[in-house]
Amino acid sequence: MGGDNAPDMVIDGVEAAARQNPKLRFLLYGDETRLNDILQSRPAAMAASEVRHAPDVIGSGDKPAVALRAGRQSSMRLAINAVGDGEADAVVSAGNTGALMAMAKFVLKTLPGIDRPAIATYFPTMRRETVMLDLGANIECDADNLLQFAVMGEVFARNVLGCEHPRVGILNVGAEDMKGNQAVRGAAELLQQTNLPIRFHGFVEGDDIAKGTVDVIVTDGFTGNVALKTAEGMASMFGHFLRSALTSSVFGKLGALIARPALLQFKKKFDPRLYNGAMFVGLNGICVKSHGGTDGIGFANAIGVAVNLVRNNFNEGIKEDCAQLLEDRDNAQIGGDADDVEKPEAAAS
Repeated sequence: MGGDNAPDMVIDGVEAAARQNPKLRFLLYGDETRLNDILQSRPAAMAASEVRHAPDVIGSGDKPAVALRAGRQSSMRLAINAVGDGEADAVVSAGNTGALMAMAKFVLKTLPGIDRPAIATYFPTMRRETVMLDLGANIECDADNLLQFAVMGEVFARNVLGCEHPRVGILNVGAEDMKGNQAVRGAAELLQQTNLPIRFHGFVEGDDIAKGTVDVIVTDGFTGNVALKTAEGMASMFGHFLRSALTSSVFGKLGALIARPALLQFKKKFDPRLYNGAMFVGLNGICVKSHGGTDGIGFANAIGVAVNLVRNNFNEGIKEDCAQLLEDRDNAQIGGDADDVEKPEAAAS
C-alpha cells in the first residue's frame, strides 16, 4: 500500500515481474477488496499472488517510532513479519523509508558483527555500476560503522553486480591521507589492517562518483543522501536543458530527429526506474526499498533486486566476512583509535 500511486503501481510491478519470471510467488498485504479488484485486470499477478488483508497503512509522514508502536497490523509490518517467519524470502516496499527501516530492524534484527544496517543501491557511472552506502539510514557514523559498510558494499558488488574484485573507496573531502574527520581516517586505517581480501582504493572525492573510480563508495547516511539527491537533481537538470535545446528551433528539432536512436539509448541509460530498489544491508533478512514515486516498471526492478539478493545468498556472504572481522577484533589485530570515537545514535530518514 506504499508509494505515490499504490496499490496500482505495486501490482503493475508484480504483473511485470511475474511475466518475466513465472516461478515467482507473491504475498500481497493491504486492502483485500482493492487488491482483488486490481488483480482482475492483471492475470499474471493474479496467478502468482496470494492476497492477505491488512487493516492499517503506514503513512508517508508517520514517524518511525510511532509507526513501530501503532503499526502492528499495517501492510508494511505484516509483510516484514512474513520474512521473519520464513514465509517469504524477501520484502519489497515503496512506503515510508524510516518506518520500513525501524520495523525491519525490530523484526529481522541485524546480522552477527553488524552494529547498524545501511541503505545501499547502485547507479550508472562512466565505467560501470557503482554501489554506494549508506544513503540515509545512519546520519552519523564512526569508523567501525564505515568498516562494516565497506564489507557489506563489497559483498553487494560481488554478488549482485558480478564484480569479481571490487575496489572500495571512502568518500572524503580530499584524497590525501590526512584529510577528513576522525571517522573516515579511522575507517581507512581499519580497512588497511583487516585480513579480509578487500581492495581498498583509499579516499575518493565527489567527482569520483560519476567517474566510476571505485566499485563501492562508503560514506555516512547524511553525506550519502545529499550526494544521491544532488546527482538525481543534476541528471534532471541536464535532461531539461537537452530537451530545451532540441526543441528551441527548427534545426534543433531536425538534429533531434536525426539523433533519435542515440537519444533513446541515452535516455534509457539514465532511466531511474532501471536502478530502482535500495537494499537495507545488514539485516537478517532481505528487505528492499522501492522509490515511492516510481511506476510499475520501476517497482518490478526493485523486485528484481530482491530476487538477485536471494539467489546469490547475499547475507551468507556478509556473515562470512563479518566472522573474519570478529576474529580480527578478538585477536586484537585491528582497533586502536577507531574504538575511541563516540558512537552516536542512528537516525532513519
